[in-house]
Amino acid sequence: VARWEHKTRALSRAFGSPHTACYCLGTVILLLNCVRSHCFTEAMKSQPKLEGLDCRWAYFLGLAVLAVGTLFVISSFLALGFIGTFLGDYFGILMEAKVTSFPFSVLDNPMYWGSTAVYLGWSLM
Repeated sequence: VARWEHKTRALSRAFGSPHTACYCLGTVILLLNCVRSHCFTEAMKSQPKLEGLDCRWAYFLGLAVLAVGTLFVISSFLALGFIGTFLGDYFGILMEAKVTSFPFSVLDNPMYWGSTAVYLGWSLM
């Protein structure tokens, strides 16, 4: 959708401005994330547990991984803002400078790594 918008500017025209279109797409992405999280949770509930991971240390390890992942996701969002997080550059809304503060000073793609860590931690728990 973002690449299509970048090539055609169809959403920006349909919503009257690139900012409004970006906010609408971001809202759709957030809603789809809720659906994905629900489906993931239901899938995890229906899976058998490995005996070796059905213990306190695995739960707390999962909790720690989930916490680190959440830290990366939230700090990425705060560093980029809503438009920076939800593909504003495809709408022609560019940031003034490249973000190099935490968590981008630690990882190149902290939002992706953080999201992966959240689901890995959730799985371990």
